[in-house]
Amino acid sequence: MKKNGKLIVFSAPSGSGKTTIVHHLLKQEELNLDFSVSATSREKRGSEIHEKDYYFIALKKFKKHIEKGDFIEWEEVYKNNYYGTLKNEIKRIWKLGKHVIFDIDVVGGLRIKKKFPEQTLAIFVQPPSIEEMERRLRNRNTDSEEKIKERVAKAAKELKFAEDFDVILVNNDLETAKKEAYNLVEKFIK
Repeated sequence: MKKNGKLIVFSAPSGSGKTTIVHHLLKQEELNLDFSVSATSREKRGSEIHEKDYYFIALKKFKKHIEKGDFIEWEEVYKNNYYGTLKNEIKRIWKLGKHVIFDIDVVGGLRIKKKFPEQTLAIFVQPPSIEEMERRLRNRNTDSEEKIKERVAKAAKELKFAEDFDVILVNNDLETAKKEAYNLVEKFIK
């Protein structure tokens, strides 16, 4: 794969604020970023849109893509719930002459960093605490109690990977975290 642009990875447990930070950065035109749309085998939630929020791919077809080597990285995040980054997605963004920004799970983020060590800035967005993260998840009103408990348990494991990232960005205050993220990205792409 031709390597021209930079790769900016944002990973974090659910409820850390990473998606909000990524959306903020995408609005900063001078950064020349484009969003890497992940593929998933899960069903759409709420108002999610195919090819904008995710590439929604049926489980059987997702597994075929894995067999064919179509992914830069992929992971079974929850049972029969796969997520991954298609090689074509990175090519699409680089063809536009832009840098790729990812909102991706921790394992996937580290795999991208490992494959493209010099081109990747891997940022771990850390919630102030597990309790605060759980409160944010509940306030979203998008998940069942069972799903929230599953996400909180997963977060405890994900936090152990934080030190493997280039930067740990603690999101105590969203506006401050947005500014810090902007400064990190701006410095990296220059």
